[in-house]
Formats: sequence, C-alpha cells, structure tokens
Amino acid sequence: MTERRYVDTLLRMTKSASSTELEVQVGSMPLSLDKELLASKSAKVAALLKENSNADLYYLLHDIPADSETFDLVARFCHGCAVQMSTENIVPLICLSFYLGMDENHCNNNLLSKAVTFFEQTVLPSWNEIIKALRSSEKSLQQTMQIGLFDACLQAMIAKASDNPRHLGEPIIVSTDKGDDSDRPNAKRRLFALDWQEDLTTLSLQLYEPIIYTMKQHEIPPTYISASIYRYAKKWIFHCNNGRETMSIYKRKSQRNVIETLEKLLPHGRELLPCTLLFEMLRCAINLEASSVCRKGFEIRIGKQLDQAKVKDLLILPQGYAKEVQYDIECIRRILKVFYSNYDSSDASGFISVAELMEEFLAEVACDMDLMIDSFISLAEMSMAAALGTKRNSDGIYRAIDIYFEKHAYLTEKEKEQVCKALDFRKMSPEACEHAAKNERLPVRAVVQVLFMAQLQMRETLARTAYYDDKSEKEEKEEDEGRMEMEKMSIKVKELEKDCREMKQEITNGCIRQRVNKGKVSLWSEMKRKFGCMTSMGDFHCPAKKKKEHPKCGIHHNS
Repeated sequence: MTERRYVDTLLRMTKSASSTELEVQVGSMPLSLDKELLASKSAKVAALLKENSNADLYYLLHDIPADSETFDLVARFCHGCAVQMSTENIVPLICLSFYLGMDENHCNNNLLSKAVTFFEQTVLPSWNEIIKALRSSEKSLQQTMQIGLFDACLQAMIAKASDNPRHLGEPIIVSTDKGDDSDRPNAKRRLFALDWQEDLTTLSLQLYEPIIYTMKQHEIPPTYISASIYRYAKKWIFHCNNGRETMSIYKRKSQRNVIETLEKLLPHGRELLPCTLLFEMLRCAINLEASSVCRKGFEIRIGKQLDQAKVKDLLILPQGYAKEVQYDIECIRRILKVFYSNYDSSDASGFISVAELMEEFLAEVACDMDLMIDSFISLAEMSMAAALGTKRNSDGIYRAIDIYFEKHAYLTEKEKEQVCKALDFRKMSPEACEHAAKNERLPVRAVVQVLFMAQLQMRETLARTAYYDDKSEKEEKEEDEGRMEMEKMSIKVKELEKDCREMKQEITNGCIRQRVNKGKVSLWSEMKRKFGCMTSMGDFHCPAKKKKEHPKCGIHHNS
C-alpha cells in the first residue's frame, strides 16, 4: 500500500468520525486525524490541545518518530479497529505509542501495553525475531535505544549466545594446508548446525558494533566472534567494493569507518582467523586508506601467525598504488618483526616455515619485470635474515637471484654485484656452487667467490675425511688391545678360582702341609705370582731364621 493510499484511508476514517481534524506531518507526508479520538488515547496530544491552539499543534508534532505505515496503525487503533502487529512493525509501533503517551495511565488497554506485551512474548524469545525486529528499528534507532528496546534485545541475545555461540554462525577453520581455502565452516559441525537463522551481519554498523562489543565483554568464544566480524566485512566491504575509481567519496568514507570499527572489535589471538583472511582485511584497510592504528592492528594479528601464510598473501600493494614501488616492503618488514618477537623460540618449525615462505615469495616477485633493484635487494636481505638460526642453506635465495637476473637482463655488472651482496656464499650447497660456477648470468666477482667457497668446502671435506679415517683406525686398534687384555684377565680369574677351590679343600681336610721341597713354591706364592704381585727380587728373601710350627695348623711363622 502506497503512502497516498494511507493518506486517503486516514482521511476517510477521520471524516466519518468527526469534523474536527488535526493535521500532522509524518515524515514528508501531511496527515489528518480526528483530534478528539487521538486525544482520548494519547496523553501528549491531550495535553497539547489544552495548552495550544489548533494552528500551533502542527508545529509541535512535527518530529513524530514514525512513517506513514506506523501512523496508520495508530489511527486504526484510535478508531477501534484491529491492529496487525508483526516482528517487522512492532519496534516502530512501540516507539510511536511511547512518544504519543499511549500508556495505561492515560487510558486502559492502551496501545503501548499491547505492543510491549507482543514484543516480550513474540520477539524476545527468538533469535531470528530479535534480528528482524532490530532491522526494522534502524529508522528510529535513537528512540529505540532511549526507551530500552535495544537493551532488552541485547540481553536476550547475550543469553542465547552464551548458551549456544553458534547463533553467531560457524567458526572458520584455520587450515594447515597452504593449498587449501580456509574460508569454510567445519564439515562435522555442519551436520549438527542449527536451523536456518537470521545473521547478525545483516544489521547496520550502529547496531552490530554494540552487540559484538557486549558479547566480547561476556566472554563469548572469540572464534565465533572473529568469524562473524570477517563475514560482516565480506558482506559490507568486499562484495560492495567495485573499484577505487568508481567508488563515491561518501561510500568510501563509510567503508573506511566499517573496516576501522571491525579492527577494534576483532579479538587478538593466534589462529582465530586464517592468515589469508587477515591479509584480505589488511589489504582492504590499505586500499581504503584507513588509519595507521587500524593497519597496525591487522599487521600484529598477522605477525602472530605468519608461519601459516601463503606466498600470495604477501603480495601487498602499498597505499597510493605508486608505480615505482610494487610491494609494500615496509609492511612485510613490520609483520616479520612481530612474528619474531612473539613466536615461541622452542618450536623451530615456525621459523623454518617463515624462512621457506620468504624464499618462495622472493622467487615469485623476482619474475616481476617492473620490480626495482632496491626493492628486490631489501626483500632478499629479509629472506636471509629469516633463515638465520634455521640451519638452512642459501640455495633458495640463490635460485631467486638467478630468476631475477634472467628476467632483468639489462642489469649492469655493478648492479648484479649489489644484488649478490645479499647472498651468503658460505651457506650454498655443493650442488648450488657447481651450478653457480657455470652460471653466465652471475657477475665475475660472484663466480670467483663461489669457486673460492667451493675450494674451501672441498678442503674441509677432505680434512674431515682424513681425521675420521685416522680416528677410526686408532679406535679399532685400541678396541683390539682392550679385547686381548680382557681375555688374559679372564684366564687369570679362572686359574685363581681353581686354586681357591683347592685351598678350601685342603683347609677343610686339615691337611695343609708345608711345601718346602726343592723346586717347589708355596700355594700363597703361586697365587701372588698369578696376581702379578711378585717383585723382581723374588719373594724378598731374608736371612734364614729358626721357624716354629703352629701346633694346630702347621703354618710356619718367623721366630
């Protein structure tokens, strides 16, 4: 029904009821109502009629917060007709009836109490109905917040999200596969997804911002909040951005405000969003010329999980699209600095991933015919710095330099030497050195360095080989000698065990006798000899003395 038809309906209704009409301005439409009927339901109109003339009422009611459709519902109610309330019209209806003072203090069974009851019983219990009601409130947003309708909706939403955060939508998977698209929900969770529901991202930024801010305060899981924020950016910025040239100043300013607000709302933390999506938001902030605080916020989040990035993510155009600078090198440098200052040094895998990433990125941009030599050198130096402490060789950087020389054949010998300063020849593998020695694209000085380093590597290899050969022979000889000594000791131990058994047997039988026969030695002397305890002087022979025999054991003692 058009606004003209609403006007005709209202005029017919008011003319049939009374000849005294009250003209009011609803938006851009002038409408007429029976002032007595309206005053019977509206405390505001009744008070104005007492204090002002008819001519003044038109100006006093010029700020009615409603459209013609909502005012038509009020007119129907005043004339005793049924009012069809719905989720889409309930918030504007409450706002208008509150403005007109259509409460129970003025009249029983008035419109405000009926509308509030419908709102509490139909809208607040349902997530979907709340979202639809909030969308309809955007034209009267200020009054919606003033009278508490927004707070009521917000508290109901917080309770529902706390009970089940999937009301905000499924979280986005952080995929470890660099060839995979990470912007997709979890397949397992999709099987248990809620029924179709209204999405927060359909709301205006004025509504979305306080809702997300309050959810963060109530500790709704940040993975769900982050996913919702990215989808909001995707809906209101990425899909609406048709290019810098065609975008109006107003739209550009509006989108800049959106991306800066979303950055403030986005939780800080590793792996809340895939690195690729964070780079997408950073590029958007750069293109929209967002504040440095906004861009820095995205850089910090990216830096904390740079080991998950892809080569294409680093292809960032600088602000201003300057032709002489193809890639935002300083931005990449800041992101690397964040990564190394936040990453756990005990986990070497992340450092290796970033080193590989920088090498692949360097090889990728080396193919760019327009890439300036200073830019390439800066990126090569960053790649070398990223490889420090990872025990990686310089083969990847050498490969990128070779590609750059191939694509930029116009470089002079001096310029090539400047590029090669970023390469550590000491860390090149023998295979890379062999390739470089025959590479005609390299400057002569670089080839000489490669040959020198190859010669040093060969000498070190030969020295290590000789050292280990000598060491192996010596160790083998010592092992043989030790084995022989062990065998000799084993034989002695066995002989001693045999003698000990014989001695024990003699003691047991009490038959130990003196062994003084010629050509024979005592059992004890024999044992000492086998132990190796005999001196060169035999048994330290002393002058002969008279000996006494022990009466029991027959053991001789010196007298």
